[in-house]
Amino acid sequence: MEIIKTEGKARRGVFETPHGTVQTPAFMNVATSAAIKGGISAHDLKNDLRCQVMLCNTYHLHVRPGDELVKKMGGLHKFTGWEGPILTDSGGFQVFSLSGIRKIKEEGVTFQSHLDGSRRFISPEVSMDIQHALGSDIMMQFDECSPYPCDHARAKDALARTMRWLERCMKAKKRSDQAL
Repeated sequence: MEIIKTEGKARRGVFETPHGTVQTPAFMNVATSAAIKGGISAHDLKNDLRCQVMLCNTYHLHVRPGDELVKKMGGLHKFTGWEGPILTDSGGFQVFSLSGIRKIKEEGVTFQSHLDGSRRFISPEVSMDIQHALGSDIMMQFDECSPYPCDHARAKDALARTMRWLERCMKAKKRSDQAL
Protein backbone atom coordinates (compact mmCIF):
# COMPACT_ATOMS: atom_id res chain seq x y z
CA MET A 1 0.00 0.00 0.00
CA GLU A 2 1.36 3.38 -0.97
CA ILE A 3 -0.02 6.49 0.72
CA ILE A 4 -0.57 9.20 -1.90
CA LYS A 5 -2.04 11.99 0.19
CA THR A 6 -3.11 12.71 3.75
CA GLU A 7 -5.39 15.39 5.08
CA GLY A 8 -5.87 15.33 8.82
CA LYS A 9 -6.59 11.71 9.69
CA ALA A 10 -7.87 10.94 6.17
CA ARG A 11 -5.54 9.28 3.70
CA ARG A 12 -5.62 8.25 0.07
CA GLY A 13 -3.61 5.31 -1.17
CA VAL A 14 -2.96 2.77 -3.89
CA PHE A 15 -2.97 -0.97 -3.26
CA GLU A 16 -1.55 -3.35 -5.90
CA THR A 17 -2.92 -6.87 -6.34
CA PRO A 18 -2.25 -9.56 -8.96
CA HIS A 19 -5.58 -8.65 -10.59
CA GLY A 20 -5.23 -4.88 -10.60
CA THR A 21 -4.86 -1.70 -8.63
CA VAL A 22 -7.26 -0.42 -5.98
CA GLN A 23 -7.24 3.26 -5.11
CA THR A 24 -8.40 3.81 -1.56
CA PRO A 25 -10.82 4.66 -0.21
CA ALA A 26 -12.82 2.47 -2.56
CA PHE A 27 -16.38 1.23 -2.99
CA MET A 28 -16.53 -2.56 -2.96
CA ASN A 29 -19.38 -4.20 -4.74
CA VAL A 30 -20.76 -7.00 -2.56
CA ALA A 31 -21.17 -10.32 -4.32
CA THR A 32 -22.08 -12.37 -1.23
CA SER A 33 -22.19 -15.76 -2.91
CA ALA A 34 -19.99 -14.65 -5.84
CA ALA A 35 -23.11 -13.29 -7.54
CA ILE A 36 -23.40 -9.61 -8.37
CA LYS A 37 -26.79 -8.32 -7.25
CA GLY A 38 -29.26 -6.27 -9.26
CA GLY A 39 -28.69 -7.77 -12.70
CA ILE A 40 -25.30 -6.13 -13.06
CA SER A 41 -22.62 -8.06 -14.93
CA ALA A 42 -18.88 -8.09 -14.25
CA HIS A 43 -18.54 -6.10 -17.49
CA ASP A 44 -20.98 -3.45 -16.15
CA LEU A 45 -19.06 -3.22 -12.88
CA LYS A 46 -15.75 -2.65 -14.60
CA ASN A 47 -16.71 -0.49 -17.55
CA ASP A 48 -19.85 1.41 -16.58
CA LEU A 49 -19.56 1.67 -12.81
CA ARG A 50 -15.73 1.62 -12.70
CA CYS A 51 -15.77 -0.62 -9.64
CA GLN A 52 -12.22 -1.47 -8.55
CA VAL A 53 -12.75 -4.39 -6.19
CA MET A 54 -15.44 -6.96 -5.44
CA LEU A 55 -16.20 -8.43 -2.00
CA CYS A 56 -17.21 -12.09 -1.71
CA ASN A 57 -18.31 -13.86 1.45
CA THR A 58 -16.20 -16.73 2.75
CA TYR A 59 -18.92 -18.26 4.94
CA HIS A 60 -21.61 -18.30 2.25
CA LEU A 61 -19.26 -19.67 -0.42
CA HIS A 62 -18.02 -22.34 2.01
CA VAL A 63 -21.52 -23.65 2.74
CA ARG A 64 -22.76 -23.25 -0.85
CA PRO A 65 -21.52 -24.05 -3.48
CA GLY A 66 -18.39 -25.01 -1.49
CA ASP A 67 -14.89 -23.58 -1.66
CA GLU A 68 -13.46 -26.75 -3.21
CA LEU A 69 -15.93 -26.51 -6.11
CA VAL A 70 -14.98 -22.85 -6.66
CA LYS A 71 -11.31 -23.89 -6.61
CA LYS A 72 -11.93 -26.67 -9.18
CA MET A 73 -13.65 -24.12 -11.42
CA GLY A 74 -10.56 -21.88 -11.40
CA GLY A 75 -11.19 -19.75 -8.32
CA LEU A 76 -13.45 -16.77 -7.84
CA HIS A 77 -12.13 -14.85 -10.85
CA LYS A 78 -13.17 -17.58 -13.29
CA PHE A 79 -16.27 -18.46 -11.27
CA THR A 80 -17.59 -14.87 -11.36
CA GLY A 81 -16.13 -13.59 -14.62
CA TRP A 82 -14.67 -10.65 -12.67
CA GLU A 83 -11.08 -9.94 -13.72
CA GLY A 84 -10.33 -7.29 -11.08
CA PRO A 85 -9.26 -7.58 -7.45
CA ILE A 86 -11.43 -9.63 -5.08
CA LEU A 87 -11.54 -9.35 -1.29
CA THR A 88 -12.96 -12.20 0.76
CA ASP A 89 -14.12 -11.56 4.30
CA SER A 90 -13.20 -14.07 6.99
CA GLY A 91 -16.64 -15.50 7.69
CA GLY A 92 -16.41 -14.24 11.27
CA PHE A 93 -19.38 -11.89 11.13
CA GLN A 94 -21.67 -14.46 9.52
CA VAL A 95 -20.71 -17.04 12.14
CA PHE A 96 -21.28 -14.39 14.83
CA SER A 97 -24.77 -13.75 13.45
CA LEU A 98 -25.65 -17.42 14.05
CA SER A 99 -25.70 -16.73 17.80
CA GLY A 100 -28.28 -19.38 18.63
CA ILE A 101 -26.51 -22.15 16.72
CA ARG A 102 -22.80 -21.53 17.32
CA LYS A 103 -20.21 -22.05 20.06
CA ILE A 104 -17.06 -19.92 20.24
CA LYS A 105 -13.90 -21.41 21.77
CA GLU A 106 -10.23 -20.53 21.48
CA GLU A 107 -9.80 -23.23 18.82
CA GLY A 108 -12.48 -21.70 16.60
CA VAL A 109 -16.24 -21.69 16.14
CA THR A 110 -18.54 -24.68 15.81
CA PHE A 111 -21.90 -23.88 14.25
CA GLN A 112 -24.81 -25.29 12.33
CA SER A 113 -25.21 -24.44 8.68
CA HIS A 114 -28.16 -22.13 8.13
CA LEU A 115 -28.96 -24.20 5.01
CA ASP A 116 -29.12 -27.80 6.17
CA GLY A 117 -28.30 -27.77 9.89
CA SER A 118 -25.05 -29.70 9.41
CA ARG A 119 -22.36 -29.09 12.03
CA ARG A 120 -19.41 -27.08 10.77
CA PHE A 121 -16.22 -25.69 12.24
CA ILE A 122 -14.19 -22.64 11.25
CA SER A 123 -10.93 -21.70 12.92
CA PRO A 124 -8.40 -19.09 11.80
CA GLU A 125 -6.60 -21.85 9.87
CA VAL A 126 -9.78 -23.13 8.24
CA SER A 127 -10.78 -19.59 7.27
CA MET A 128 -7.38 -19.16 5.59
CA ASP A 129 -7.73 -22.54 3.82
CA ILE A 130 -11.16 -21.56 2.49
CA GLN A 131 -9.90 -18.18 1.30
CA HIS A 132 -6.84 -19.81 -0.31
CA ALA A 133 -9.18 -22.16 -2.20
CA LEU A 134 -11.39 -19.26 -3.30
CA GLY A 135 -8.31 -17.51 -4.71
CA SER A 136 -9.09 -13.97 -3.59
CA ASP A 137 -6.50 -11.22 -3.86
CA ILE A 138 -7.17 -9.89 -0.35
CA MET A 139 -8.02 -12.20 2.56
CA MET A 140 -9.35 -11.00 5.88
CA GLN A 141 -8.37 -12.50 9.21
CA PHE A 142 -10.87 -14.60 11.16
CA ASP A 143 -12.26 -12.49 13.97
CA GLU A 144 -14.60 -12.67 16.92
CA CYS A 145 -17.30 -10.03 16.68
CA SER A 146 -18.51 -8.78 20.03
CA PRO A 147 -22.24 -8.13 20.39
CA TYR A 148 -23.68 -4.66 20.65
CA PRO A 149 -24.21 -3.52 23.25
CA CYS A 150 -21.66 -5.25 25.45
CA ASP A 151 -19.63 -4.28 28.44
CA HIS A 152 -15.98 -3.26 28.25
CA ALA A 153 -14.71 -6.61 29.54
CA ARG A 154 -16.59 -8.56 26.84
CA ALA A 155 -15.32 -6.25 24.07
CA LYS A 156 -11.77 -6.48 25.44
CA ASP A 157 -11.94 -10.31 25.49
CA ALA A 158 -13.20 -10.43 21.89
CA LEU A 159 -10.43 -8.09 20.76
CA ALA A 160 -7.78 -10.15 22.56
CA ARG A 161 -9.04 -13.37 20.92
CA THR A 162 -9.13 -11.64 17.54
CA MET A 163 -5.48 -10.63 17.98
CA ARG A 164 -4.52 -14.21 18.91
CA TRP A 165 -6.45 -15.46 15.89
CA LEU A 166 -4.61 -12.93 13.69
CA GLU A 167 -1.30 -14.56 14.66
CA ARG A 168 -2.73 -17.95 13.70
CA CYS A 169 -4.03 -16.57 10.38
CA MET A 170 -0.59 -15.17 9.60
CA LYS A 171 1.02 -18.56 10.29
CA ALA A 172 -1.59 -20.33 8.15
CA LYS A 173 -1.16 -18.01 5.14
CA LYS A 174 0.37 -20.08 2.33
CA ARG A 175 0.12 -18.04 -0.85
CA SER A 176 2.30 -15.02 -1.60
CA ASP A 177 -0.18 -13.78 -4.23
CA GLN A 178 -2.85 -13.15 -1.60
CA ALA A 179 -2.65 -10.22 0.82
CA LEU A 180 -3.78 -10.75 4.43
